[in-house]
This record gives sequence, C-alpha cells and structure tokens, in this order.
Amino acid sequence: MKRKHLSLAIGCVLLSSVPVAWAQDAAPAAGTPATNATTLDSVKVTARKREETLQDVPVAVTAFTPETLDKLNIKDLGDLDAQVPNLTVYAARGSTSTVTAYIRGVGQADPLWGVDPGVGIYLDDVYIARPQGALLDVFDVERIEVLRGPQGTLYGKNTIGGAIKYISRGLPQETTGFASVTVGNYNQLDVKAALGGEIGSKDSGLRGRVSVASMNRDGFGENTYTGQEVSDKEINAVRMQLGAYSQDDFDVQFAFDYMDDQSGVRGAKMLAPNPLAPAYPPTSDRYDIRSGMKNINDTEMKGASVTANWRPSDNWAFKYVAAKRESDTETNIDFDTTPLPLVDVRAFYSDSQVSQELQANYDGGGRARGVMGLYWFNGDAGGQVLNYFWNPLLATGLTNPLFGDTQGVVNTKSIALYADWTFDLTDRLKLDVGARYTDEDKHAVALNRFYTNNQYETSWGTAANFDKTVNFKNVSPKVSLDYQVTPDIMVYGLASRGFKSGGYNIRANTTAVPRSGEPFDDESVDSFEIGSKMSFLDQRVFLNLSAFHNKYEDIQLSVFTSYTLPNGSQSFFGDFTNAGKGTVNGVEVEYQFLPTANWLISGNLAWLDAKYDEFITSGVNVADSQRFTNAPEFSGALNVEYRTDLANGGNLSARVGYSYQSEVWPTTDLSPLIRQEGYGLLNAGVIWKLDDAWSLSLQGTNLADEEYRTTGYNIAAYGVLTGFYGPPRQYSLTARYDF
Repeated sequence: MKRKHLSLAIGCVLLSSVPVAWAQDAAPAAGTPATNATTLDSVKVTARKREETLQDVPVAVTAFTPETLDKLNIKDLGDLDAQVPNLTVYAARGSTSTVTAYIRGVGQADPLWGVDPGVGIYLDDVYIARPQGALLDVFDVERIEVLRGPQGTLYGKNTIGGAIKYISRGLPQETTGFASVTVGNYNQLDVKAALGGEIGSKDSGLRGRVSVASMNRDGFGENTYTGQEVSDKEINAVRMQLGAYSQDDFDVQFAFDYMDDQSGVRGAKMLAPNPLAPAYPPTSDRYDIRSGMKNINDTEMKGASVTANWRPSDNWAFKYVAAKRESDTETNIDFDTTPLPLVDVRAFYSDSQVSQELQANYDGGGRARGVMGLYWFNGDAGGQVLNYFWNPLLATGLTNPLFGDTQGVVNTKSIALYADWTFDLTDRLKLDVGARYTDEDKHAVALNRFYTNNQYETSWGTAANFDKTVNFKNVSPKVSLDYQVTPDIMVYGLASRGFKSGGYNIRANTTAVPRSGEPFDDESVDSFEIGSKMSFLDQRVFLNLSAFHNKYEDIQLSVFTSYTLPNGSQSFFGDFTNAGKGTVNGVEVEYQFLPTANWLISGNLAWLDAKYDEFITSGVNVADSQRFTNAPEFSGALNVEYRTDLANGGNLSARVGYSYQSEVWPTTDLSPLIRQEGYGLLNAGVIWKLDDAWSLSLQGTNLADEEYRTTGYNIAAYGVLTGFYGPPRQYSLTARYDF
C-alpha cells in the first residue's frame, strides 16, 4: 500500500506541473526548439539513403531527435508505439527484449527461426534479421526514424510493413559525452554514459566513441510458487565506434555493439480457469505466476561492422557497409503458468548473419539525383525447442505426457540490386522512380521427434525430418510524384510494392499434417498513397497528412494447429500458413503547433480499416469471421508542453500527454478474452536544465495504472488461456551531466 500511495503522490506532482490537457508523448519528427524559439525546425533524415529535410521528403516518415526522445521518456523502441501513427511495438510473449512490430496492420509476431519479421529494424544501416534482442534500448542516439508503408525498393525484403532506423550518435571532432543516473519505483536503477572525440593530436584523423548502459529494476510481479520476481529488467549494453578520416573525401568507421539481457521471465495472467489444473485458479494480480520452471530468459546479442565512405568528386559518393551479427537466447516458457507441467517449453535460439552493401549516390546539382546499390546477405537461424505436454485427466502412456524435441536451422542467402532516382520535371514537380530485384534461397533442415521421457534420449516417433531448399525471386518497384504547391506546401502520390519471402516451418508435424512440411509462400503488399507535408504561420505549424490503400496478398500467419495422437487425445503444434488476401485502408495525421515561444502542441491521429478479402480454412473462405492482428481502427495522441527560461540561465519544460487506441486483436486465434478493448494512457514529465551541463528529469508513465493486454496464448488442447500485460504505473528521477 505504501508503494501505491507514493506512486499516486508523484503522479499528482507530475500532473500539477503543467495545465491539464489531453496529450501524449508523440511528435511528428521535429527537433525540440529552444525555449525562446518562434519557429519549428525540420529534422534532417536519411529515409531515402541520402540526407534530406523531413518536410521535403515525399514519404510517410516520423523522426525523433535526442531532445525529443528525452522529453517523451523513450526508454526503448516499444515506447515509440503511441507516438507514430499506425505503429504497434511491444515485447514478445514471455520476453523482455524480443520485439514484435506492426506498421499499418503488417508485421509478424512469431519469433521462431526461419520466420521473418514484417517490419525491418536497422542499427546504423545494418539490418537486424532476428527479433531476439531487437527491442533496442535507447541511449546515446542521434536519431530514430520510422518509415511507414512498404520499403521494398531501398530497404528490401522484410520491410513490407515499414522500417525502424536506430541511428547512434556520430563521431565528434571535439570531446563530448554525458553521464546519467535514473532511479524510480520498483527499485529502478539505470546508469548510462558516453565519451567521444579525437584520439591523439587534433590532426590525427582518428575519432572514437564509447557508450555504455545498465538498465535494472525489480519485477512487476512474483512467482508465488518459488518466491522469485518476474517481469524484472536486467540489461547491460555497450557500443564502441572508431573512425579514421582522410581529408574530407574518405573515411572508415568501425563499430561494435553488445547487449546482455539477464531479465527474468515475464509474468502472465490466467484469463480463465484451466480445467486441467482446478487447484490453481486465476490470480488477482496481472503479473503474478505460479510456475514450476526455472526463471531463465537470457538473450545475448552482438554485432560488428565496418563502413567506408568515399567521395571522389562533388557529384559522386560511395558507401560500403560490411557487418556480422550474432545472438543466442535461452528461455523457459510456462504456457499454463502453474506448477504442473501442462505446457512447459525450453527454447534455445542461435542466430548469425553476415551482410554486405555497396551504395553509390549521385547528385550533380542538376535535375537528376539518386542512389544505386548492391546488397548481399547470408544468415543462419536455428535452435532447439524441448516440449513437455501433459493432460492429468488422461491415463499415463506413450503420448501422455508428450515429450517433443524440435530442432533445425534455416539458412538464408539473398542478393539484391536496387536503384532510386529523383528527376526534377519542373521547378515544382518531381518524379521519383525506383526498383529492387531480390533473389533468395532458403535452406531448411528440421528434425522433430517424440521421446519417452524428459531426458530426451529414447525416441519413439518422428514428427518431421526434412532437408529442403526453396527459391524466391521478386521485383519491387516504386514510383512517386511530388508537387511543391507553395514553398511551404508539398503534395505527393506514391505507388510501391513490398514483399516478405516465404520459407519452411521448422515446427512442422508432417506425420499428422503432411502439408506442414511444404514451404509457405512469400507475401506481398501493393501500396497506393497520397499525402502532403505542410507548414503554416511562418513555420509555427507543421501538418503532415497521408492516406493509403494497400492490397495484401498471401498473408503469412502463425497459428496453433491441433492434431490427434495415437491414443485418440488432442495435442497441437505451431503451424504456419498463407491466409489469403486482405485490403488495408488508412489515414494518418501528424501535427506540431508552436502557438507561442513557450507552448508546444503535438501529436497524431490514425484510422485503419484492415479486412480479409479471402481466408481459406479447410477449403472454405471464412474471411468475414477473421480479424487482422495488432491493427486498431482508431489511435491517436496529443502532447502539450510548456517551456520557459529561468533567471539563472537554465530552463524548465513540463509535459503532459494522453494516447488512445481502440479495440485490438493481438493473436491470430481471435480469443475474445485475449482481445484488448480500447484504452488510454496518461504520461507526464518535467525537465529542469540547470545550465548547459546539468539537468534533472522527473517522468511518469501510465499514471492512471491502466490494465491493458499486449498479447497472450490460447491453447485449448491443454486448457491454456493467458494474457500478457503492459507495464504498470512507473515514475523515475534522472540526473544527467553533459560535457
């Protein structure tokens, strides 16, 4: 009770810091102006792989500067969720750092190897192929960009929904850095620091930067069976950069990043009594569990890259990026959340990738400019899943308990050519055309067997055993026109295609369901979009609009498929299928308004209409009864901020915000109990900059302590119906020193 009273008190302090307003931490990509600014500044972005001003780019993109990220209290990529229209990002079921991302109703929630994401995540121009560890924590960042809609031309496969670009702070010529300490409820203690600058003499041409972060807090809940905390956080991360610069025409940059997530398992709530475990009714707390499994949920991710930039003339620039990434995950998943081993899974993931990209940029100052590139990727994604399924109401026998061992690896080899060019047809009218050709092989090796006990030594049957390769080829074109109506108003029309390659389901059970061992098809989206980028009142108002119509083909869905065991009882396996066709329509609004030098109003509104046109099950079209997952019809945010200079030379900014999203279906099984009704979140924050070096920040999130589900499990064969919930009310105080 003391913790609850204290959190409510701090929430009142946060809310009393600014006039009450309906607002939320969302801003359409403008840098935070100084407290005495009378105009808004537009951010520089690289959405089209060349530096441009955000308001001049005929693309639906939102960008966040470091100042905006701090003021909106963005701790990881999941906190961007409400601040970008039609974006859904959250931690995958049971994890802390595995990402689930959807943009405009397109994404992928299955983190198994061989299953590709629908939203591409890039760390400093390097594609992160696997979702494990990809819910990146935000520290020492230069900018984050979110591109909405298919990005098949410049960013390639698996950006069928869009792309999220995480851009680290660059290498400075002068020594700069910072150190910060954050404390908060649930015993939160975060420490972040960075240092960078010239190495050696001022003319040495060598620069470096090191960034470190340690994020820790206690759990939101408890495993009442073992007494251990769950839904806690324990993540350590480091990034190192080294650059060698030769005059202004050539440089080579080396980068290394490492992340170690030792957080425990996430708590989940039983949404209905499990008939197989009547002694364990649902708990009252949404984070508490009673699992008999060990508290293991570890992910280690690391990557290294080299980037070479060569500018042989004023017209041409060449860029080469080579990178290697690896990740390893071990996690225990207790689907039923009880001490009984009804559905207990031990999972091991091991992934590695090597990529190379050569890029040529041309801008001769005339009417044509563009980028061309060659991309190569080779990645292995594999592991092992040990299943323990038990129905205590049935007699013990060969298939009860059911011990399964799923193991395999999927190798992906992909090569792509791309080009994107802009032509000035007149002084106001521009044509942009592009295309990408991709040739990709997926080679899958799977061995899934049943065993007599949980030592997995003596096998009594094989569910799947195959070694297969499938090839995918795709051409993703793009064409757009933009017209500068006035110096402050630009309108555009865009047609583009995105695709996500198919593959094999490593969890297949070809004995019971023979087609599960066949490859699933690639999926594609043809997108048609119109939009505008506008500024008014001498750049005191930014208003960006977009409307789109997407035709979605061969939609890939991860589902649970039941089958009959030899003893006549029912079990299940994780299946993968192409659902059919869908149509997604939407409208997006982003705005920023600076009514005076002290007030800033910003936010977004989104409408999404995602429907299946065809969904074939057992030869029957059941489209009318199906729903898109993670596709709320309405969502929006409003943020109100007050800034003022102080007499001592510092300044104070205070923010209050509110976001809302309508009903959402998080999982493909469409369980009404996992479905999340519409809800809103209230956040607030105050930042006091004492001078150019010191600052204090008091932040609060979900101040009303709203209970909302992000995802869940529904496994009828074993009575499992659980939900995973978003974070509770949190508040924190940060002290930061910049130099």
